[in-house]
Amino acid sequence: MKVKELLSFLNARFPLNLACDFDNVGLLVGNENSEITGVLVALDCTSKAIEKAKENGFNLIVTHHPVIFNPQKQILANDLVYKLIKNDISVISLHTNLDTADGGVNDVLAEVLELKNVKKLVCEDGFTIRIGELLNETSADDFAKYISQKLGTSVKYCGENQIKRVALCSGNGGEFFSLATENGADAFVTAECKHHLFLLAEEKGVFLADAGHFNTEDIVVEPLAKVIKECNLKVLTFHHSPIKECKV
Repeated sequence: MKVKELLSFLNARFPLNLACDFDNVGLLVGNENSEITGVLVALDCTSKAIEKAKENGFNLIVTHHPVIFNPQKQILANDLVYKLIKNDISVISLHTNLDTADGGVNDVLAEVLELKNVKKLVCEDGFTIRIGELLNETSADDFAKYISQKLGTSVKYCGENQIKRVALCSGNGGEFFSLATENGADAFVTAECKHHLFLLAEEKGVFLADAGHFNTEDIVVEPLAKVIKECNLKVLTFHHSPIKECKV
């Protein structure tokens, strides 16, 4: 299978035209006519991901975060794009289209948290987040522990209310807090929440959880790899975050 054929397959499942206007998705580096020797699936294209692909003789990396996001005025030795071109490795990135599409990151996050009766909440730009219900109503403290256990991460949160109806957005989704509360959410789970948003959540009596950008999105890597395996390709997954936590 050629790179362009896998891109077409992925586009059918997670349409590129669902990506937000600011985004950069699709084949971002490489040769669309290359025959695929293997696919490494990761949240990010990093030097370590490139090395992993090289070790296994793979010439394609599929990521969630775009390897090229902002305009680049130069490409120098040891830059990621330089390393990719030098090693003849292509990169397909599926970003906000994978967040919003059916079976994408937000749906996977809802599944991991075992929400029931999950529905889409549509934003002004067409992007969608999810809202659903817990099987049983729970306290804020217990729900924070539950999120931590399910995602394997520490959770920053505020709230003292009982929780049944949960809205969520993987990654940086603080801007959708109002959409969540307007639709009756008792809780909103996302990442990279600013201080003022916690203050607002407290004032509104709504539970707000920041479960980390990596942990709310890396959960899609295995399901995405499973989709790609339908093409009978060699596929490996790579999970890596450079972020460490220190608590004294």
